[in-house]
Amino acid sequence: MAISTKLEMRQSQSLIMTPQLMQAIKLLQMSNLDLVAYVEAELERNPLLERTENGDGSGAADGQGGDHDSAHDASGGDDFEAGGGEFSSSDGAPSEWLKSDLEPQAEAIASQMDTDLGNVFPDEPGVSAAPEPASLLGIDSHRASSSASSEDYNLEAFVAEEESLIQVLMDQMHLAFADPVDKIIGQHLINSLDENGYLHLDLEETAAQLGIPAARIEAVLAVMQGFEPSGVFARSLAECLALQLKERNRFDPAMEAMIAHIELLARHDYPALRRICGVDEEDLADMIAEIKALDPRPGRAYGSSIVQPMVPDVLVRPASDGGWTVELNTDTLPRVLVNQTYFASITRNARNETERSYLTDCLQTANWLVKSLDQRAKTILKVATEIVRQQDGFLTYGIEHLRPLNLKTIADAIGMHESTISRVTSNKYMSTPRGIFELKYFFSSAISATEGGDAHSAEAVRHRIKQMIDAESPDDILSDDTIVKRLKDDGVDIARRTVAKYREAMHLGSSVQRRREKKGLA
Repeated sequence: MAISTKLEMRQSQSLIMTPQLMQAIKLLQMSNLDLVAYVEAELERNPLLERTENGDGSGAADGQGGDHDSAHDASGGDDFEAGGGEFSSSDGAPSEWLKSDLEPQAEAIASQMDTDLGNVFPDEPGVSAAPEPASLLGIDSHRASSSASSEDYNLEAFVAEEESLIQVLMDQMHLAFADPVDKIIGQHLINSLDENGYLHLDLEETAAQLGIPAARIEAVLAVMQGFEPSGVFARSLAECLALQLKERNRFDPAMEAMIAHIELLARHDYPALRRICGVDEEDLADMIAEIKALDPRPGRAYGSSIVQPMVPDVLVRPASDGGWTVELNTDTLPRVLVNQTYFASITRNARNETERSYLTDCLQTANWLVKSLDQRAKTILKVATEIVRQQDGFLTYGIEHLRPLNLKTIADAIGMHESTISRVTSNKYMSTPRGIFELKYFFSSAISATEGGDAHSAEAVRHRIKQMIDAESPDDILSDDTIVKRLKDDGVDIARRTVAKYREAMHLGSSVQRRREKKGLA
């Protein structure tokens, strides 16, 4: 075949990810804290953007008269009662970029102490506050076209971020628990810790709030008290020290007696301690040295940064008609507007085409940011509303009544793509009468029902398996096959291997192990 040159014309379609589209997708998956940081950076970069405190954005700002573009205020008019109303918005249908069938391709491109022991433990040196985390890198359309240079790189931006106590504990929690209900309980416990790693929580009130037995919270807490750093989740100084001693295998009867009377150590009442612990002076001195080597504030190892309170993005409360009212938390929504008057004024005084082009780019970027913020708020509200509609049983009766739910169900119900739902449920929180939960925790796998009935939530099936095992007697231990048969009689179509997997995830032994344990306790 001869080699030759020729000129061809071809027509093809391709997806171009514009900076504006990438910005809109990025905003959708940001948490409220990251969003505030991003908007603050945009306010500094773009002279046409202004912050506003009033929701209508009609007033003048900073002495500039004239009309402004509408401020971003996602709270107006977007209210839903799950008892019967439909989601509605005064601004019409969502933008096309949210519903585009090209979004999966776009995603591939876009992815890139009870006792004061001040005289026992030495005072710890003060810990300086950690630097604020670097702001998220945003996309500025009037800068995107300029070529990057070596001066744009900031080496300090590549310094490893300091791990927080919450992050360390969350990583361990996901490894320790497989059951989503246990993860929800664990997250609630983690969020209730103070900066020292102590848990100040009434377990009975928490159990009533979550609609689960207090024994289950105690079981989750017992596991989490073995997390690192040693001593976290203690409810008192004595318990904190006891947890650390148990980890070192030094919690013998004498040490246990000393911990129970730790106030005597604070008063240096050594004769009383020797009498209570049954040791001589040399042993007592060794025991005191061991206690002084412990850390009475285990959370301080990660406490150089301020623990941010969890602020919900969505608020859910009972409605007067028996349903639920869903609304956005306006305190987490940054409100910005575009100063059109200022743009018109400085455009008239522009000296050359370069300045006019810069101002036009700033105007386009500002308008797109306001539009993206508004669309983000509407999308979060729409997804949260559908989640409330699907999980009404959870809100009414508790965690054990979570329905099986996946991204596709929500996406089909509101006419959006699954990838959009995934972004919306990431790092977003919902405040309900049963506590604050991350949106993604409302999604759980489904188990088919026999004879074509409604599917069952995996969490509900796990709970039923645990109830069966807890109720069995030493003389009538249930095998996995027996559990499968009983569940199928109740309309749950489940395989034996699935029962075994759920049982092991809940740290429940086999029928042979349980028979030995229960006969040993009988």
